[in-house]
Amino acid sequence: MNIPKARKIPKKSVNHEVSRVDNYHWMRLSDDQKNSKTKDKQTKNVLNYINEENKYTKALLKKTEKLQDKLYKEMVGRIKKDDSSIPYEYNGYWYITKFKKGKEYPYYYRKKGSMKAKEELLLDVNKLAQGNEYYDLHFDADCISPDNKWLMYSVDKDGRRIYKIYFKNLESGQLLDYDIPETESGAVWANDSNTILYLKKNMTTLIGEKLYKHTLTKDVKHDKLIYFEKDKTFVNYLYKTKSNKYIVLGHHSTLASDIQLLNADNPNQKLKRFTPRLKKHLYTVGHIQNKFYIVSNWNAKNFRLMKTNENQTNRKFWKEIVPNRKTVFLEDNFECFNDYIVLKERIKGLPNIRILNLKDKNSHYIKFKESAYTCSLSDRNLDFDTKLIRYTYTSLTTPFATYEYNMKTKKKSLLKQQEIIGGYDKNKYLTKRIFAKSRDGKKIPISLVYRKDKFKSPGKLLLYAYGSYGATINPYFSIPRLSLLDRGFCFAIAHIRGGKIYDENWYEDGKLLNKKNTFYDFIDCAKYLISMKYTTKEHLYAEGGSAGGLLMGAILNIEGNIFNGVIAAVPFVDVINTMLDDTIPLTTFEYDEWGNPNNKKYFDYMLSYSPYDNVQKKEYPNILITSGYFDSQVQYWEPLKWVAKLRDYKTDNKVLLLHMNMEAGHGGTTGRFKIYKEIALEYAFMFYLENIDR
Repeated sequence: MNIPKARKIPKKSVNHEVSRVDNYHWMRLSDDQKNSKTKDKQTKNVLNYINEENKYTKALLKKTEKLQDKLYKEMVGRIKKDDSSIPYEYNGYWYITKFKKGKEYPYYYRKKGSMKAKEELLLDVNKLAQGNEYYDLHFDADCISPDNKWLMYSVDKDGRRIYKIYFKNLESGQLLDYDIPETESGAVWANDSNTILYLKKNMTTLIGEKLYKHTLTKDVKHDKLIYFEKDKTFVNYLYKTKSNKYIVLGHHSTLASDIQLLNADNPNQKLKRFTPRLKKHLYTVGHIQNKFYIVSNWNAKNFRLMKTNENQTNRKFWKEIVPNRKTVFLEDNFECFNDYIVLKERIKGLPNIRILNLKDKNSHYIKFKESAYTCSLSDRNLDFDTKLIRYTYTSLTTPFATYEYNMKTKKKSLLKQQEIIGGYDKNKYLTKRIFAKSRDGKKIPISLVYRKDKFKSPGKLLLYAYGSYGATINPYFSIPRLSLLDRGFCFAIAHIRGGKIYDENWYEDGKLLNKKNTFYDFIDCAKYLISMKYTTKEHLYAEGGSAGGLLMGAILNIEGNIFNGVIAAVPFVDVINTMLDDTIPLTTFEYDEWGNPNNKKYFDYMLSYSPYDNVQKKEYPNILITSGYFDSQVQYWEPLKWVAKLRDYKTDNKVLLLHMNMEAGHGGTTGRFKIYKEIALEYAFMFYLENIDR
């Protein structure tokens, strides 16, 4: 099959006296064009080009189709088909999620009073999803009204993260004959079981910017606007405190948080701002009895824990409980219970769970033994008055496990561990953390895993990273990854700057005008792995997605010749054009991460690394680019334009492939098993280059 070739229609732009020509701007379609049943000429041309690229990828990888099918069946075969979640209690009911053989989506159940009670089916998502290629349903126990009579759930049917809210009467089993469209996924019940607070999206930026109040069974057109966030650098969210006393409207930007409160017993009252908004202040709050507890970076770079009385929320009244520490980073996802506070702390690059006893003022840590691991507080800790919490634990060799921990007695019990059908012998695999030295002297952690009897040094190695927004990619167990390890690959995670593996400094040293540190760190990690004989240039692969896709694009331009292959998933690569367009979803929210290119200083720096703008006439390694046509985070045209420009510029005969999923958004496809087809494709790409056919 002939290599696809995109037409060129030059579009010139001038910014800060710098002239640029974009030959592929024509590939950008509006949402109206994409969703219209009648396709205009431009839409047809774009779809034809996408179709050519998808056909070319399918043709080139045709010889791997049997292997892809084998990989898919292998991955799915390890997953327990008839499975259920650990039951958890909330507001007088026990909640269980079940999966059944041959079904892609979950079943949600509850039992009244005890696990011995009769099972009540709340939602059969398989039935609801019929006829939809993409179906993302949001439900949790707090979607049930406080009187336990109504169920509220939200659905996105195309991957754009635009939800509709539905209501079901649990006594009659009937759905109400209306929905609330164009919302965020998380809505909140007031304590009267009749009032719902929800965020309405701006349909251009897709930010949930307007808070509305809805009265159950009333016409949506009468819903009252409570608040309108006009600052487009902020995204907004809703939740109810675990104490159930307050509904929290949160506003978040890269550098600042802002919180407003509504008494959940009196939803008709006005919102109350927690403390005046600052340009640089990140904080989260929890509520216990008559006090608020705050994790804040106010005069505390690595964050500290504060408290204040319920009627004195202004910063001037806050008192410190846990101070800022240079060697400990306090994360903001803490939990408040009636007698305890549970903190997440990062110490020497590893996560720790710390328990504070509010009665005796003592604290202790839950201890973990492995050299690299991930621990997280469970999202099932909904009970406020309890001594028991749940947490999850995993590592590159340890399947996900959920523990129940008694905060008073310090005893833990294993509730459930991820089951691997066909068996799994942890002793066959080795995980460790090593440290590469960056070109400016920083120690960069690398977590890696391989199968001891299959990996031969120097061998095949896949290096993964993200490196933006302060997100930390912790080492975790992966069922599909076993198919990689069992074929002799080593898998490694580079904990590069731009994340927070250590602390806030590690993040700040990889953003804005320090962004190139992210790229250099990744390259330096790759070179270190080569120098230490883990791999060679001929067998080294790189992967990253979204902002990690930007990383992939940057390293390809800077020093792509040290990799045999690169996988860029939903890649953010057209940095300048995207960040100059404030109509694109999330652009304005991201100014504090990348910079605002309307300012020449940031424009020049971003232009110096933007993958799309820096494609060169040179040899590139083998490349696989994946994307979703309905992606709301990284618009489909970014990877589409990038592959077209790469085809025009590259001087080699290496493989360049685009796989555009025409039914998916930023997070890929929905369903329990379909995602493994995407992973099988990625693995098959690497196996194709390594001549692995089984």
